[in-house]
Amino acid sequence: MRDERSSLLEMKRILTALGAALAIVAGAPAAGCGGDEVRPSGGGRPLTLALDFAPNPVHAGIYAAVERGEDRARGIAMRVRAPSASTDSLKLLASGRADMAVADIQDLGLARERGEDLVGVGALVQRPLAAVIARPTVRRPRDLEGRRVGVAGLPSDDAVLRAVVEADGGRAERVRTTTIGFSAVPALVTGRVAAATAFWNAEGVALRERGIATREFRIGKDAAPRYPELVLVVRREILDRDRRRVQAALAAVRAGTDAALEDPGPALAAIRRASGADPGLVRAQFEAVRPALAPAVRLDRGALEAWAEFAERFGILRSRPRIERAFDLEVTAAR
Repeated sequence: MRDERSSLLEMKRILTALGAALAIVAGAPAAGCGGDEVRPSGGGRPLTLALDFAPNPVHAGIYAAVERGEDRARGIAMRVRAPSASTDSLKLLASGRADMAVADIQDLGLARERGEDLVGVGALVQRPLAAVIARPTVRRPRDLEGRRVGVAGLPSDDAVLRAVVEADGGRAERVRTTTIGFSAVPALVTGRVAAATAFWNAEGVALRERGIATREFRIGKDAAPRYPELVLVVRREILDRDRRRVQAALAAVRAGTDAALEDPGPALAAIRRASGADPGLVRAQFEAVRPALAPAVRLDRGALEAWAEFAERFGILRSRPRIERAFDLEVTAAR
């Protein structure tokens, strides 16, 4: 059952990102699926970094690091890999085809429950990206009682919906859920559902760009704790054997993120080249997620403890993860 949950989560991360882009740009090219991204030539020890889904503005710090040569300045040469329909970032990491990976924090927790000794070493975003996105007639989360809400049918979606509704004093069991897969945008546009679980930085932006009025009830803002949705992950053996190279990669991403926050142009241009996405969509997604990118890379123990409690309480994980085993806060703090 856990393997099935993990596989569904993996597919969701990829399809959600692609769906958001395609929802706004009819006929746009498929976004960055499979293979290695081309990077500038130069010296440095190779380091393959696998993305969690199609290139988009949450990856601005990574692309800025490569564009500005922040990796080569630290003795490494980062090669960025986007996922395909058959392999995801943690699979690339586990198989040795990647040295570092971007992963959803829930996926990291599930992988560790399967016995994979993976370690979170940095945060790519500092807050959750999950939300319940509703039509304007839904004024507050508890108004969803008795209404139809679209979910993908995953444990994480049920947890998000329950947390949002209960935080407003509502009863989640009174919400009528329907499985819509990864079609939140069209389901909301057509009025098939009153709300849907989705990502505010992806579907939320796509809907706004189409002129669709919505209300967003976000995890970490309207309900539940604030935790880093996307984390940088390595195998423990790599961390033990080559800690300095991991530190160099984190320092490069940190510098790239700071640079992108100051001047996003070069990073967004690289993301557009890698994904084929519409420039207006890329810019809008970056402006939406921008506040979540700082402080760059840092892991906060309090936020991680809050996530662990949330994941256990809402049944995403069987038991509360041990933060000292699942994450290494010292390597992140090193400069």
